[in-house]
This record gives sequence, C-alpha cells and structure tokens, in this order.
Amino acid sequence: MNYKEKHKKLSIEIEQHNYNYHSLDKPTISDYQFDQLFNELLELESKHPELVTETSPSQRAGSTPLDKFSKVKHRTPMLSLQNSYSPDDILAFDERIKKFLNSDEDVEFICEPKLDGLALELVYEKGLLTKAITRGDGTTGEDVTLNTKTIKTIPLKIDAGAVPDVFELRGEVLLHKSDFESLNEGQLSQGLETFSNPRNAAAGTLRQLDSRVAATRPLRFYAYAPGVIDGHGADSHYQFLEAVNQLKIPNLIAKKIKKSAIIKKCKNAEEAVAHYHFIESVRDQLEFEIDGMVMKVNSFQLQQELGFVARSPRWATAAKYKPKQETTVIKDIVLQVGRTGALTPVAIMEPVFVGGVTITNATLHNESEIARKDVRIGDTVVVQRAGDVIPEVVEVVLKKRKKSSVAYEFPQKCPVCGTKAEKNEDEAVYRCPNLFCPAVVKESLKHFVSKKAMNIDKLGEQITKQLWTEGLVKTFSDIYTLKKEDILPLERQGEKSANNIIKSIDASRQPELSRFIYALGIRFVGEQTAKTLANYYQDVPSFLKATEEDLLALNDIGPKVASSITSSLSNKDFVKEVQNLLKNGVKIAKSDVTNASKKLKGLKFVITGSFDNYKRSDLKKTIEVNGGSSPGSVSKNTDYLIAGEAAGSKLKKAEDLGVKVLSIEQFLAMLD
Repeated sequence: MNYKEKHKKLSIEIEQHNYNYHSLDKPTISDYQFDQLFNELLELESKHPELVTETSPSQRAGSTPLDKFSKVKHRTPMLSLQNSYSPDDILAFDERIKKFLNSDEDVEFICEPKLDGLALELVYEKGLLTKAITRGDGTTGEDVTLNTKTIKTIPLKIDAGAVPDVFELRGEVLLHKSDFESLNEGQLSQGLETFSNPRNAAAGTLRQLDSRVAATRPLRFYAYAPGVIDGHGADSHYQFLEAVNQLKIPNLIAKKIKKSAIIKKCKNAEEAVAHYHFIESVRDQLEFEIDGMVMKVNSFQLQQELGFVARSPRWATAAKYKPKQETTVIKDIVLQVGRTGALTPVAIMEPVFVGGVTITNATLHNESEIARKDVRIGDTVVVQRAGDVIPEVVEVVLKKRKKSSVAYEFPQKCPVCGTKAEKNEDEAVYRCPNLFCPAVVKESLKHFVSKKAMNIDKLGEQITKQLWTEGLVKTFSDIYTLKKEDILPLERQGEKSANNIIKSIDASRQPELSRFIYALGIRFVGEQTAKTLANYYQDVPSFLKATEEDLLALNDIGPKVASSITSSLSNKDFVKEVQNLLKNGVKIAKSDVTNASKKLKGLKFVITGSFDNYKRSDLKKTIEVNGGSSPGSVSKNTDYLIAGEAAGSKLKKAEDLGVKVLSIEQFLAMLD
C-alpha cells in the first residue's frame, strides 16, 4: 500500500470513528487508539503536504484567526417561526391550515423538539462542504465555515451521487448539557469566565474569529430542514430527514427516549398535542436544552401551497413550554453593587430545584419592582427560570405570609462603602455615586480586562477575583505593577500560567485610544461612543480636557452621555487613576490614520454595495476618523448614502427618503 492509499484509508477510518463517537455516542475504540490513528495521519501529512485537502480530518483543528466574518446571502430566506405557549394554539394552527386549504381532511404533521441553540445553514457542492452560514437577519448571514468544519459531527464530504450538485440543509448548533458542564469546569480551571448557558456558549464559539478555539469546544449539529429543496427527491419533511440520516449528517429522527421517538409523524392535531405533552414530560431527561416543540406540515407539496406570511411560514409553528416554576422561601434580601454603581436587590432563598437546576437566589430588579410585588423577607414565593436561564421571583404566596411580616425598606446607602445612594428622576435604579467604591472597582476590573476593552485574555474572572481578594489589585493601574512573584502564591497558579498572565498584561500595554477609553468604564460610553471620542481627541491629555460644550458638538453624544463623561473627568481620583495607568507603562498606540480631520463632523454616511478598490470596513473607518459616523441602516437622519455596485434596498430607501446618494468618487472628493 503506497502512502496515498494509506492516507485515504486512515481518513475514512478516522471519520467513521468520529461519527461513531460524536453522532452515535457509540465509540468502538478507545481514545488512545483513536489518537494513535490521528497521529499517524498527521505524520503522513507532514511528510507529504500535498495530502492535506479541505476534507482531511486534520483540518478540523482550526486555522489562522480571521479579522472578521464575511456576509453571505441565503438562496432562500431562513425564516422565523410564530410562537405560542399553549396546546390550544396547536389546535388553532391546525384550523388555520385547513381553512387556508379549504379542506376538512386531517393534515399530517412532523413534531420535533425545538432545539435551543444557534441556527446554521450548511451548503454542500458536489458532495463537499463549502459554506456554513448563520441565520443573520434571515436574508443574509455570517460565513462561519472555518469554525463549522471543526465540529466533528458534521461530515466534510457526503455521497455526491445521493444529492443534487448544490445541497443545502439547516439545523442547530448546540452543546449537550454534560459537555457544557465540562466546558465550564475547564474555564474555571484556567481562571477564565464561565458561560451562562449552553446556547450562549455555542453561539459565542461559532462566532470565534480564531477557529482553533472553536476546535477545542464540543459543539454538535442537528439537521432539521432543507434549504433550497429542489432536486433532492424527497416528497415530505420526514423523508428528507431519513435521507439526511443515510448521509450520516446528525439529526434526531432515530433518537428515542423511554422507547419513544422524539420526532413523531402525527396523523392530526390531536396526536400533535399528545406529543407536545410527551416531549414536555421528558424534557429534563434530554441531553440537550429545548424550549418547546416545532410542528410542521409533513408534505412538501402542501408546504408550497401554504406559502408564507410576513417572515414566517404558514406551514410551521413553535409551541413553547412555559417557564418552569417552583415555590421556596426568601431568607434574606441583599444589595449587589454593579460596575456602574447600580444597586440591585437579590433574593437569597432556600435552595429549590427548578428545571434541572438548583436555584438559591434570584434578582428582584429594583425598589419599585419589590414594592409592586410586595416581596418581603420570610415570604413564600413562586420562582421560575425566565427563558430557562435567569431565576426570577414571579409572585408572593400571600396565604402563607406570617402575621409578623413587615414591608421591605430599600437601603439608602451603598452596602459596601456607605456612600448615600442616588436615583435619577428618569431611572428606577439607585446607584452608588462613588467611582472608587470597592464593589464598583471590583466589577469594573472584569470590564477593564475584557476582550473589547484592554483584552488581557489571561486575566479571567476567577483570577481577577483572586487578585482582588488578596489585595494585589485594587485599581486598574495596579494590574500593570504585577510581577510573576505576586501571582505564583495564588491557588492553581504555576510557573507557566504566571508567565502567561504577565505576558498577557504586557501585550495589552499599547491599546488603541478607543479601547482605552472604553475600558475606563465611564457610564453610557460604549464601544461606538469610545471610537467617536478617540477620533476627535486623538490622545489622552486632550480627552481629559473635554468640556460638555465640545462633547455635545460630537456626533451621537447627547446631554446624558456628555454629563456622565464630564462628571468622571471632574473627579480628581478618576483623573489620577488614568495618569497612573500611563505612568505604569500603558502607552496609547498611534492611530493608523495620520491625516484625520473634522471635515465630516456630525455627518451620517450609510454604505451599500461593493467597490473595486475599497473595502466597506475601510470606508467606515475613514468616515469615523474624519468626525462622521456610519450607521448600518438608512433613516430620515441619514445625510448621505455611498452607493457602489449592486446597491440594493438601502439605495431605494434612500431615494424614497430624499437622502443624497454619492458615488465613491464624490465621497472622496469631500475629503480633498
């Protein structure tokens, strides 16, 4: 056997083991044996680089990080489903279908769990996976092909003879519950922030610019529908899923629980209602999160007759399950202090098991919400996981309230620093106005080191918390005084991890001005506002001298934002902290656009279409550094539309609104 035949044999064998392990959950060899096969493949490819193709199993490991995701238009829109929360709505849906078809005959439905993940479209061309596109706005999504190829349950190649030349299918990317728990355990062990729920983890992973990160996370994919359906030979949705199963593309058609299929072909609406209740009864036993049942007309011919209404198909609906509720007792109400000083009341409760999760506390939002529900310490309350994620107090069980109960009085001082709390007339939230309240600083540190701010990637939530607890970091500037010797004594920190943390800190010492301003955590100053400020002031000393009058003249900065900025800049401790950051080695990177001007000050430009010699991202940056802004959509407030080739709906809307349309040459002339 020559090396090419050996490589082909190894590739087929490895992909089969991947399918057995990740799709069927029935491995036939040990992890060690699999690693031996995979290493043999890698060794062959290192000696013969020409063997590395798009479909090689080695390409699931991820590749060089991207700058951004490109946009791709779906051949047919990825529509959303109408939702309901009652089995009665299933019967009403059936009635609407019969009425539209002008028929009293029973309609056959396919009923399946509504997966709680991220929708994705796969495109195979002549059997090869060539594109993976997120839902996006339903018409256009993000090209996440590189990340998708790291998902081991998705075949990179399918039987080209069994499908049309262009074969599209849609499904959900998600994490199994057990994989999610393992992922979070791994995050904790590395001192990194944990994910709040499986859906967020899956969505965040699929949108990683570095596919090597995606390759380390156990994403899974389940197909549930076709894209463009012409030419695949199936007459019904159920037949399509059976065909997908034959292609070894993961789906739920063969999945059973309690010896019953979780995808069911229902003869009528009554059977669909029964399956709705069955899925709800086994919901907590499923290995993935769901939030309802999807009900589809089985026949493709009937689907075409029924068509669409607005952005939803007439032939499908989602019957969701109501949030899971239980009762418990409130032991205490405490105030949490957030990054912006917001004082959030939190109910500390007797532990209660709700929908597979033990809940011990729940947000009470604010003073007015407590008063509206009349929540008191010692009350028996109904709690639920709103959206299956956030614990919430629904109502008080008044008949169980003790006679000695007294109404809760909202504290008027910050529970941490004792500063008198403040409340603006237009807000429901009390705040601690002390910018250097220990609790505010503690939460602000998480923001300061985050990816979109200073991007100190090795300082995750757990390590930041340790540094704070040990008194090593009390302000932002303290981070830049840390030495390896300070980190080594911390729990779970060895020589390698301590070195990595110091390297990560050093790598963040030259941020762009916009990142630096955003990292300071000034209230109301988000990423876009930070860019506006950076483009105008160009350096830190100029920004520190900003006046309310100057700020109000800037695009997108109103009185509330301007007041918040000047309030921070008038605080001597805040200014001193900024100066300490610079003193401790933070040096703002020079702008890569040296001839910035204020020629476009206050003007809004929307960009549409394509341009021969310019990227739209570069045009947007040019607009911003010259004092303008570039929102994503046309409105009556848009000053100009820059239109390139293949300009679409934005051009028509601009013309309808009377917005002036510029060619690329006319726009560049404005800068000369």
